[in-house]
Amino acid sequence: MKSFTSLLLTALLFAGVSVCFQPDAYAQDTEAESANLVNPNLATADELSAALENEDLSAALMGQRPFLSLTTLHAALAEALGAEGTEGALSKITVRINLNTASREEILLIPGVGNRMAHEFEEYRPYVAMAQFRREIGKYVDDDEVDRLAAYVFVPANLNSATDEEILAIPGVGRRMLHEFKEYRPYVDIAQFRREIGKYVDDDELARLERFVTL
Repeated sequence: MKSFTSLLLTALLFAGVSVCFQPDAYAQDTEAESANLVNPNLATADELSAALENEDLSAALMGQRPFLSLTTLHAALAEALGAEGTEGALSKITVRINLNTASREEILLIPGVGNRMAHEFEEYRPYVAMAQFRREIGKYVDDDEVDRLAAYVFVPANLNSATDEEILAIPGVGRRMLHEFKEYRPYVDIAQFRREIGKYVDDDELARLERFVTL
């Protein structure tokens, strides 16, 4: 049975009332927080400015979001800061990369990752959970370094089988959006996800969320 909230949202949609959720204010990006990384797609202008110590660059990044890949963010930073400055910036802000689809070039954008470690990232594909990444990469580096690296990567959540914890690990997703993700199970294709979740968020936010899910 649908909840009262779901019935109310359905009634509003049929009445032609626009319903748009912003990323949940209380949603936590726990991996990034543990590494003191700022998500440039979710941060406020003040948070970005504090991380980068550059108000003009912060304002420029705010105007370019969402960043749908680390490559895109890297290019925007490189244009303003050059190669050396960009590496420093990426130790403070990041867009996570998909462990199962990221190119070697994108993996190498993670500060401190060279070809040998990039090879280890690729060696264990496909990843089914972050716990697998931690276990395998933990063979080569200590726990602190695993924590640091984990803040730059993600494993897509399966829309039909992901646990609440796995869905809530998606940056910007809190309890309210968790409910909507689960409300439309089982999903038959990504087009259904776009259609249903697109009722609650704008196209930019939908594109950002879609990066973190799979079927």
